[in-house]
Amino acid sequence: MNLSTKKAILWDNDGVLVDTEKYFFKATGEILKKYGINFTKNMFIEFMLIQSVGPWHILEQKGFDKETISKERVERDRLYMHYLETNELLIDGVADVLKELSEKFLMGIVTSSKPQHFQAIHSKSGILQYFNFVITPKFYQKYKPDPEPYLVGWKKTNYIKDDCVVVEDSRRGLLSAKAAGLNCIIIPNELTDSSDFSEADLVVKHIKELLELFH
Repeated sequence: MNLSTKKAILWDNDGVLVDTEKYFFKATGEILKKYGINFTKNMFIEFMLIQSVGPWHILEQKGFDKETISKERVERDRLYMHYLETNELLIDGVADVLKELSEKFLMGIVTSSKPQHFQAIHSKSGILQYFNFVITPKFYQKYKPDPEPYLVGWKKTNYIKDDCVVVEDSRRGLLSAKAAGLNCIIIPNELTDSSDFSEADLVVKHIKELLELFH
């Protein structure tokens, strides 16, 4: 992968730009705890960050009806929104990196975050000014690890695939990017650092390293 030829960067949101995944994990765990389910970090990684299926089948297996599960999903989203609105979310160094890179590259966000959550996250982040576009689930049908989200993002750039690179933190995001035929840089975090990133074109420890790489 030759980064000197890249013209566009497609960024994942949660876990790359903002530290939100831990709050989604926490909110989901609090809901499942009411039913005697210990929602572990490994379960979160497998269900949310690899398979992208959610944990609700656990309640189904315990015999709970769809109405109960739907109600608890809404309650989880309400709790998650509360955490988003009451915590500092921006990952250290992100604003400075985006400011510099936005002067050289076309940039977009490709996220699985629901539009209302995305809006809450960035109501005070101050970083959307650095992006040319945002792709949320209202623009696609299939979630990561399906390639559709990144294919939609790539088409928005109007560049060929070799001109674009994805920045991700999870295996499902990596698989989505690679299935879309795009290069992918991984920045692991505390919830994803044990995942398999063998297909990644590059793995870095911190977002600040990107300034040297794209120099």
